[in-house]
Amino acid sequence: MKMVKKYAGVMLCAAVSLSLAACGPQESSSEKTSSKGSELVVWEDKEKSIGIKDAVAEFEKEHDIKVKVVEKPYAQQIEDLRMDGPAGTGPDVLTMPGDQIGTAVTEGLIKELNVEKDVQSLYTGASIQSQMVDQKLYGLPKAVETTVLFYNKDLISEDELPQTLEEWYDYSKKTADGSKFGFLALFDQIYYAQSVMGGYGGYIFGKDKDGNDDPSDLGINNEGAVKGAELIQKFYQDGLFPAGIVGEQGINVLESLFTEGKAAAIISGPWNVEAFSKAGIDYGITKLPKLENGKNMSSFIGVKSYNVSAFSKHAELAQELAVFLTNEKNSKKRYEQTKEVPAVQSLASDTAIMKSEAARAVTEQSRFSEQTPNIPEMNEIWTPADSALQTIATGKADPKKALDQAAETAKGQMKAKHSGT
Repeated sequence: MKMVKKYAGVMLCAAVSLSLAACGPQESSSEKTSSKGSELVVWEDKEKSIGIKDAVAEFEKEHDIKVKVVEKPYAQQIEDLRMDGPAGTGPDVLTMPGDQIGTAVTEGLIKELNVEKDVQSLYTGASIQSQMVDQKLYGLPKAVETTVLFYNKDLISEDELPQTLEEWYDYSKKTADGSKFGFLALFDQIYYAQSVMGGYGGYIFGKDKDGNDDPSDLGINNEGAVKGAELIQKFYQDGLFPAGIVGEQGINVLESLFTEGKAAAIISGPWNVEAFSKAGIDYGITKLPKLENGKNMSSFIGVKSYNVSAFSKHAELAQELAVFLTNEKNSKKRYEQTKEVPAVQSLASDTAIMKSEAARAVTEQSRFSEQTPNIPEMNEIWTPADSALQTIATGKADPKKALDQAAETAKGQMKAKHSGT
């Protein structure tokens, strides 16, 4: 996805979640029987319904039901569910980013799934973990993505590619002239900057004894995060990044520079494969470079999932559909149509998928990636962290002071908005 991270959720009373729990995925046999001839509604991502067309038709035939597929931007589906679910006009199955799971569970918007362990074991560890809250499962992953490096083969060959971010700095020093650039990235956003800060030891949340994200342990301003931010600031201060890629329009400027042949390499994601191909760019894709400490740049793993609405009247059947859509066979079919890398472990070595340069790059970069935190407190990180990074990029603040302020703001917001923090 083009990772617009503002996945803010409105916290509702915990009683909502408890009241909805009674409508969980377990239905009586009579309810199951009565679902014949019914209609399930699936909210699918924009321009992605082609990926499940055959699977849906097969499911309809097997279960003697109708499945209506409606396309909606997947990052907005939870927001729509807040209104449409109670009104009875929402979906039975929806798709959403993994980092929205915690907020959706807290608000009582999605159901816990009762899925056997052998089914859960089909998926990669990071992807299935993104669907867990307090060791309970709330969705099944259908695709994974992470940032990778795109490079313009007309400007730099594969053999010439710098291997470290510091080498890319040196390369950009030689090539950037104000209208053309070497390496570019949206380092004024924590989603991208964490690739550097994380490689030096920065982190969003620490982990508790059970391995869950611990919002009381914030690492966005620790020593490693500051070191990474100092390196990031050099790219801006030395004129290697244009001023236009700072702020809300930055992503459009960065992509335009690449498609116009004015940037040798950029950090982006598989969501741009089709767009860059249509632009006629002869590009290559590879994992992110290493850092001077020998560690590879990290990145956030994004997971798209199928989840069952808490308002579904056919929750058991909806869960069965989610399992069916994300099985190995249908995940491979979906990849063939959408080119989104599936979350099924066995497909990571499938030759038909791995012949794709983008799929190989995403798979390789995933080895160095971290799960995007899915707890509700993550909503309080994005804006303060981005604001700090923008002041760092524009030279208006020292990295340590800016990140300290971001951490203080985030802690204050978490305390005010999230009980038990």
